Amino acid sequence: MSALTRRKSLTQAGPPQGGHALKRTLSWPHLIGMGVGAIVGTGIYTLVGTGADKAGPAVILSFAIAGLVCAAAALAYAELASMMPASGSAYTYSYVSMGEGVAWLVGWALILEYTVVVSAVAVGWSGYFVGFLEGVGVHLPAALTSAETAKGGFINLPAVLIVFAVAGALMVGLKESATVNAWLVVLKLVALLAFVVLALPHFDAARFAPFMPHGFGAHPEGETTKGVMAAAAIIFFAFYGFDAVSTAAEETKNPSRDLAIGILGSMVICTVLYMVVAAAALGAMAYPDFAASKEPLAQVIRTLGHPEAAALIAGVAVVALPTVILAFLYGQSRIFFVMARDGLLPRRLGAVSGKSGAPVAVTLVTAVVCSALAALLDLNHLAALANAGTLAAFIAVSAALLVMRRIAPDAPRPFRAPLAPLVAFVAIGGCLYLFASLAHTTQIYFAIWMAIGVVGYFLWGVRHSALAKG
Repeated sequence: MSALTRRKSLTQAGPPQGGHALKRTLSWPHLIGMGVGAIVGTGIYTLVGTGADKAGPAVILSFAIAGLVCAAAALAYAELASMMPASGSAYTYSYVSMGEGVAWLVGWALILEYTVVVSAVAVGWSGYFVGFLEGVGVHLPAALTSAETAKGGFINLPAVLIVFAVAGALMVGLKESATVNAWLVVLKLVALLAFVVLALPHFDAARFAPFMPHGFGAHPEGETTKGVMAAAAIIFFAFYGFDAVSTAAEETKNPSRDLAIGILGSMVICTVLYMVVAAAALGAMAYPDFAASKEPLAQVIRTLGHPEAAALIAGVAVVALPTVILAFLYGQSRIFFVMARDGLLPRRLGAVSGKSGAPVAVTLVTAVVCSALAALLDLNHLAALANAGTLAAFIAVSAALLVMRRIAPDAPRPFRAPLAPLVAFVAIGGCLYLFASLAHTTQIYFAIWMAIGVVGYFLWGVRHSALAKG
């Protein structure tokens, strides 16, 4: 068997015993909280404006398309997570189903996804934090709050600080962080419901005409790409996060049951909420008036004559958006952890703290990389690049669903995805279309990243793999 095609067995996919195993402390409420915390964040609080700029009122259709693709992928994740309750998410599923070569590429794409998501959400959080401070009379210099040099920015210091604050919480212990995360998720949902209640009295259906001013397919318009699918390719960022739940498999008390509940439950809650919030925003205010704002929901409420409520929404975003950072920083550290445990990355990154049960070294390394990106790049470039990595992972998981149905048809499946061929077709086809709708520069950057990954595998992974050493 060649290095590229050697596969783990279902037994090998499970966690080892001893010092490199993680503590089981989570139940399904924690997982739903983690999923909702990861999904509801910068996407709806910030990128709803970016999506409206690309698609106009038809951004609601963009939400529906992105949600449909993610729902199909979520079903594939739920089945595979119940079969293989081990950390590693799409990387582990690919290792078992398609071999080490594909697993490495998927893991490399996941590293891009999680790293860039953490950075993007930190930048989005910084926008609300700065807006909140300005609302109470505190003005920070632009050079320290933005990386956009055209607007006088130099470094986004608040984004750096929030990444390290969340990393510190994770290094203390996962259960404690998950409990705080659950309460912050409740606060975040209450703020979004308050936005809907305040915006609906100002709803005017006339603001939805013309409904699709930039057409359906993605196409260049000026210096940007516009259309319903261009918006969907960016808004896709607002939906994923459920995959971070699957990285908690080794730390879940009853993974065969609770992982499916966490993945699918968080997707259902968030899809319904997104559609309602987007419709309320578009109906209450003409989209060009909030599309360019870094805090669009607060901007809508402020314009409608509720400055106190706008300050409250911005304040909640400041407090609650770190739940997204926590979920993805957690997921990123676990991907690093499992790849290191498998020998595909330096093994010292797989060390677990005996006191907290957390992989402290890899969490710190992840925080350093994420904070550097957050300090120097703007939100839209980060979100688009994160989407490319996620789309690749979703395609791999959907393919793994079909492969496992073929090579292990009788393996126990506590959760079984209905209509598996259709689910995989929708997920793979939708992800490929969304990837094609991304800006060409994003596709090029992603290709460069994956090429670096191929070189890295042949320089390190192929020789140090745990499977290679038996």
